[in-house]
Amino acid sequence: MQKQYKSIKEVVGPLMLVEGVEGVTYNEFVEIRQANGEIRHGKVLEVNEGNAMVQLFTSAQGLKIKDSTARFVGRSLELPVSADMIGRFFDGMGRPRDGGPNVIAEARMDINGTPINPTARNYPDAFIQTGVSTIDGLNTLVRGQKLPIFSMSGLPHAQLATQIARQASVGDGEKFAVVFAAMGITNDEADFFVKEFERTGALAHSVVFLNLASDPTLERISTPRMALTAAEYLAFELDMHVLVIMTDITLYAEALREVSAARKEVPGRRGYPGYLYTDLATLYERAGCIKGKTGSITQIPILTMPEDDKTHPIPDLTGYITEGQIVLSRDLSKKGFTPPVDVLPSLSRLKDKGIGKGKTRHDHADVLNQLFAAYATGKDARELAQILGESALSNTDKLYAKFAEAFEQKFINQGFNANRTIIDTLNIGWELLRILPKTELKRIRQSNIDEFYGK
Repeated sequence: MQKQYKSIKEVVGPLMLVEGVEGVTYNEFVEIRQANGEIRHGKVLEVNEGNAMVQLFTSAQGLKIKDSTARFVGRSLELPVSADMIGRFFDGMGRPRDGGPNVIAEARMDINGTPINPTARNYPDAFIQTGVSTIDGLNTLVRGQKLPIFSMSGLPHAQLATQIARQASVGDGEKFAVVFAAMGITNDEADFFVKEFERTGALAHSVVFLNLASDPTLERISTPRMALTAAEYLAFELDMHVLVIMTDITLYAEALREVSAARKEVPGRRGYPGYLYTDLATLYERAGCIKGKTGSITQIPILTMPEDDKTHPIPDLTGYITEGQIVLSRDLSKKGFTPPVDVLPSLSRLKDKGIGKGKTRHDHADVLNQLFAAYATGKDARELAQILGESALSNTDKLYAKFAEAFEQKFINQGFNANRTIIDTLNIGWELLRILPKTELKRIRQSNIDEFYGK
């Protein structure tokens, strides 16, 4: 039975203390009704000796606690889900923000999700094509994987995110959807995402959640959970392969830090709460494939590294949980290369599971390894030429330096509007490798050299 309490003791920032409660649980949804009939919402953060700490979803400004009552509804925050969500824009609380009607729910799902039993997981082993050569060719995305993008302030990660959302695809005949969540963005950024999804037609297979910087802090914390809940419904109830793109995880972590400070918790590294790792894991670990289920959830979380620092707690902890990272380069961006993916520090730990015969092409692994090795050697040769002069390079070193320049111009710098198939990407790779003599292709099987090098 739901109980109402008039024992609201105090409100500090986004937090409210309710005394003398019974049977209240962590994460329980709360309705705060004022005397004038206005209703605000919150959730339980902590219960201690009959006192409940409630975090408000909206601002506490104008809230008169003496005339207000708190009602604990006996359940966590839920998202009404339906196949009709596809093609719609929502806010961070799952409410329509496109002027359309409310979703007629086929089910209501707890936004905190249900933990997946590790023994029920299937190993990710199927290719997802993003249309971006630096990802598909060298750091392949696999269904069920968590592959974050590490960006920096001012770099075009928003354009890359919309490019992937527009171009991503799975095999023919398989149902596919994109769930896109943007947190703490400006009005201009929100307008950009809306126009891009509508202009390119990506909205036809997408569900979009947009949380503005002016929205309440708790809404920012709920946004990725709303998105992942929608993804779980599409994947495990409607048998779709779902790609979840979340940006910016750094702004999400900042919201966690703000709430932690309001609760006067002992801070961890750089002021972030000590449970940041656990909290991020509750998001990232909702990706995967489940035995007996056709659908899958793949994640591309995007974060900006404060002060371009990879050792900052947010990218550092993210790296521990996920299976690799795509790193954007400020130097490549200054040269005008788009997308400015720095392939050498980038890594997809599951790429070997999603490539090869029957998935991409039988020469993929060889081309991948040779391109990495040749580009690394070419960059070293260019740096040596800057120090000692080009005359100090051998003829082979000059070829590698030429390769590195061509690799950046043709392979990395594809632009945000080019959608390359994996065959296009591999063919460009072979075109670049022909700059080098056959004797330098030491990471490619002779059979593949015979088949592709002379074409």
